[in-house]
Formats: sequence, structure tokens, C-alpha cells
Amino acid sequence: MYQERRSRVAGAVLWTRTVGAGEGGPYRVLPDGCMDVIWCDGELIVTGPDTRAHVAQTPAGARFAGLRFAPGQGPGVLGVPAYELRDLRVPLDAVWPGGTARRIAERIGDAADPGSALEDAVTGSVPGTGARREPGAADPLLAATASRLASGGSVAAAAAAAGLGERQLYRRSLAAFGYGPKTLARVLRLQRALELARRGTPFAGVAVAAGYADQAHLAREVKALAGVPLGELVG
Repeated sequence: MYQERRSRVAGAVLWTRTVGAGEGGPYRVLPDGCMDVIWCDGELIVTGPDTRAHVAQTPAGARFAGLRFAPGQGPGVLGVPAYELRDLRVPLDAVWPGGTARRIAERIGDAADPGSALEDAVTGSVPGTGARREPGAADPLLAATASRLASGGSVAAAAAAAGLGERQLYRRSLAAFGYGPKTLARVLRLQRALELARRGTPFAGVAVAAGYADQAHLAREVKALAGVPLGELVG
């Protein structure tokens, strides 16, 4: 069972997932431009921004709670540039001090609501440190860039709106998103296509509405980023 809601961490989404006793196995995580902090049965990991689908194995009976940060937001929370975590899954103690990460994991494991405890770890007191970990805000210029690209705007138009040259935007995008704006635009276009297809839009209509040259272009891009045809993702 999967559920999500708007998080108390501004701009983030809190999600939870419980895997049934007979429901374990591989599942496909598609690139979305986001970074997550995920708790799973006592372990905390950080997932970097993906450039391609990641296939993970889920044990039967597993419990998950995750915070999904909007594109460009994760580095301000985690304190590392996004490109250092691109296409990676690493323990939280590779990013935050090991003792802090361990105490947070224990606190979440003892909580009746792991999702809320995970939010507390990001927004509130960190056990045993005597300090608070305040989420950093995303760079508003790059947040606006992500919004323009998500709406189908071109990289050139996004750079012009930001008052940056394309090379400048590329360098700043690496730190914020983990990759350049062209890759982010491809990833966000994939997400638009999936949303349309899941609403029942015919694939030819998906290609036009999402900004692909034609249906063949849509098919190539979905296969390149997701690893499987669009029909398999929405079937």
C-alpha cells in the first residue's frame, strides 16, 4: 500500500509504503528530478537524482517512509551538491554524521508514525546533538527554472528568464539538480507524459501534449529513460 501527502517540509512530499507478505520483489523507480531520504525497517538511505530508471528489490513485509524533495531542494536539506549523489543510493551516514543518522533511524523505528518522525528529524531537534537541522530553501532562481522546464519551456528560454548564459545555468544546475537543464527537461517531460498516459490520453496525444516531436520520439525517450515501453508503465 502506497500513500503520500504534502510534507511539513516546505516543497517536499511525505510518502509511505507497506509491502504485503506476498508482494515483495523488483520494482522500477523512474527518474523525476527529485532526491529522497528514505527509512526502511531501521535503515536510512539517500537517493540521488536519477538519469535513468533504477530497479530495486523489495523484501516482503517491508515498511518505508520517505521524504521526496522537489528538484533543487535536496542539496539545501542534505548539505551536499546534487551531482555528488547522481544515480546513487547511499546510507544517510555517508552524508550526515554517523551518530546522528543512527539516532534518527532509531527514533523513527520506535515511532508509531515513521513518516512524521522522519519529518521531525529534518525539521525539528536531532536526537543527541543539541542542535536543530534547518532545511535550506531551494535557490529561487533555479526553482523557477525547474518550473519553466516542467511546463515545457526550452532551456534557452529558461536561461534567458534567469538572466544567465546557458553555460552558467548548466554549472548551477549541476549543484542543484545533479545534471544539466537539458537532462532535467527530458526527465520532467517524461513525468508529464506518464501523467497524461495514466489519465487515458492516447499515446499520439501524449506525444503532442508533452512536447515530443512525434509518437516515435516519445517511444524512444521513454525506453531510454525508463528502460521499458510506455505501455508497460501504464498498463
